[in-house]
Amino acid sequence: MMKKFGIILITVLVAALVSFTVFKLMDSKQDIFGSEGDSPAQSIHFANVKSDGQAVEDLPEFTQAATLVTQSIVHLKVVLKRSSNNTQTYDPYYGSAGRSAPAMASGSGVIWSKDGYIVTNNHVVEGATSVEVILTDKRIFEAKLVGRDPNTDLAVIKINANDLTQIQIANSDEVKVGQWVLAAGYPFSLNTTVTAGIVSAKERSIGLIGNSKDQSGTSSAMSSAVEAYIQTDAAINPGNSGGALVNTSGKLIGINAAIASQTGSYEGYGFAIPVNLVDKVVKDLIQYGEVKRGLLGVSFPSPATEDEYLIQQGIKPGKVKGAYITGVQTGSAAASAGLKQGDIIQGIDNVKINSSVELSERIARHHPGDVIELEYKRGKEVLNQKVTLKAQEPKQQRTLNLDAQTISSKLGASFAPLNPAFRQHYRMNTGLAVIAVDPAGLFAQIGIQRGSIILSINGGRVNNLEDMKEAFKSASNGIARFECLNPEGLRIVFNLSLGA
Repeated sequence: MMKKFGIILITVLVAALVSFTVFKLMDSKQDIFGSEGDSPAQSIHFANVKSDGQAVEDLPEFTQAATLVTQSIVHLKVVLKRSSNNTQTYDPYYGSAGRSAPAMASGSGVIWSKDGYIVTNNHVVEGATSVEVILTDKRIFEAKLVGRDPNTDLAVIKINANDLTQIQIANSDEVKVGQWVLAAGYPFSLNTTVTAGIVSAKERSIGLIGNSKDQSGTSSAMSSAVEAYIQTDAAINPGNSGGALVNTSGKLIGINAAIASQTGSYEGYGFAIPVNLVDKVVKDLIQYGEVKRGLLGVSFPSPATEDEYLIQQGIKPGKVKGAYITGVQTGSAAASAGLKQGDIIQGIDNVKINSSVELSERIARHHPGDVIELEYKRGKEVLNQKVTLKAQEPKQQRTLNLDAQTISSKLGASFAPLNPAFRQHYRMNTGLAVIAVDPAGLFAQIGIQRGSIILSINGGRVNNLEDMKEAFKSASNGIARFECLNPEGLRIVFNLSLGA
């Protein structure tokens, strides 16, 4: 009994001694839960929170970039040519409201050089009788037009000044999806406005260029249109056209050109022309007054119909890594180099190509006579070929005077007017239904399906075959521009060459 009691007593004494020792040790140190002590620098915090409550990872810093870009942005006030009628129009992409006589428009521009060259969009200054440039320091200049390029929607104007702050240029090829960007311009004719967002996508084609109407109300189709936009969710509104899209260093990566919107105002999608393409076009306009573009001479499916086209050819779209050639123009650079229908271009000058949009944009950076090296796939074989780009042949204006049977034959499709009940249900004011498609015809080749609805041709509404015949008469150089809805309701814009 005494032995058992002695063991218990020893155990209690040891426990008490250990507890006392631990208490003294803890008392000599700082409280690990951050209460006041002798060494506040040793206080412990959650790993992802700074002592001031901010996240440990670096937050985006925009102030320096905003300061830089606003020094190189200008406000444009444009007086347009008088219209022959007093109809009022509104362009939801550009914000160029009004075609009544006289008409006013507002846009933005980017200072390209210290001596007064300014880049903006073609649609901002197209049809202008005068362009007024207002700098951020409130100085006002009258500008003269240096040159325009409707195929890229770019233009250059010049003011008489020599002390301007020119924009610094980045490399748009290095732009990454997800990186932070700033959009700067004069939306709604406000003072300089900067918005922030990320790059949502690259190499976007939205079927916009060549779809704007001229002063006569007609629309010219453009076979050389180049669309390879940088898409951003930085807020871009009417009046931002011609403004700058810059990275967080304040360097230019694109010229803001368009928004995707049902209301005419920002709804989450803005588009900018990549600066590597801008650089080439601007230099050409300054040096020559026009753009000298080298042409390859191949055709591709419309981006919106490419998957359908490939499926019709028995090809799984996911297996096509590059630009699938649907045709080679006779006498073109591609023909001379031996390219064929069905080849898949996968690279240009050792740069991988993922789409026809990307290929078109890179080709558009070159001049006639430039030699490029293409990597392409033919069957299972991968080939390399040097190609000398050719100049665009002078345009020969001719109209298409075709009867209904010839139209159906050339397009490889049959058409019928929309049912009135269908029109009323879907609130459609225009449209001609595609009721049959010849598997070997032109429509099938580019992926236009039965059940699609043609909305317009060369800007003219199409409700029946007579409307289609009249629309073809405005085709420039035998090229007609179609706007239609596919059976899934996706809007598609594409060009077709129908010959003389």
